[in-house]
Amino acid sequence: MNKEEKKQIIIKLGELVKLKGSQNKLANTLKISPATLSQMLNGNWDLIKDEMWRDVAAQIGIKRNNWNIVETANFKKLHTLFQDAVEDSQVFAVINSAGSGKSETAKAFVENTPNTYLLQCNEYWNRKYFLAELLTALGKDYSGLTVAEMMIEAVRILQKKDKPGLIMDEADKLSDQVLYFFITLYNQLEDHCAIILMATDHLEKRIKRGLKLNKKGYKEIFSRIGRRFIDFGGINATDVASICLANGIDGKNQIKEIWQDSEGDLRRVKRKIYAIKKMNKEIK
Repeated sequence: MNKEEKKQIIIKLGELVKLKGSQNKLANTLKISPATLSQMLNGNWDLIKDEMWRDVAAQIGIKRNNWNIVETANFKKLHTLFQDAVEDSQVFAVINSAGSGKSETAKAFVENTPNTYLLQCNEYWNRKYFLAELLTALGKDYSGLTVAEMMIEAVRILQKKDKPGLIMDEADKLSDQVLYFFITLYNQLEDHCAIILMATDHLEKRIKRGLKLNKKGYKEIFSRIGRRFIDFGGINATDVASICLANGIDGKNQIKEIWQDSEGDLRRVKRKIYAIKKMNKEIK
């Protein structure tokens, strides 16, 4: 980790401190000590190991692979939806295919929008882990709190924010017991906080299957998302061409090859671009 890379991290950390409101809140979100964050920001780097720098860089979205992000059609549409949701404190359920770029769009939006928070859900989360991650994102220490106290504290913090927003990415991975927290958050924060459930179409299939089976809570969830799932579709050839050009591939035949190989998945596009760039380098 060289000095230029560390400077890039410091610039980003400075921006995030302004968004979070204090160094302590950001340190809690990053799960590092306030003293370590202070040393980073003040240039006292001698005792900070590269492992810590890499951990912080990964958490704030700074990567070392020189990959250039492109605002695809989906990126722009999703970004607009996020903005509208936050401005009007709306609740939406968004579905897109895997590899459509929804997670990267959510990260970019949260990084540049005050009082917005992203939870990247996982199947192993229980109720307490979900609330721990939520409070961490909010910059709050949850040590010693019960599940009920954690929920009350999360709601209290969000109620104090101006136009807050919460994006729950990969919400389809949550168990029913954790997904029910969406109902609680909606009930406590209606017309004050934007809440967005985001996943693949598995979420829509799961909710509709639950409705047919009359499963507990599913009617309430479906009603609160406006009885609709918003699907922006996948990426297109123009998106892939823009990504190729932004990342050093400008040959028409190679761009066409990448698009035909992509299967509508941006992860596949990225992998193919790296492969072609490596091949081009070996030919030279």
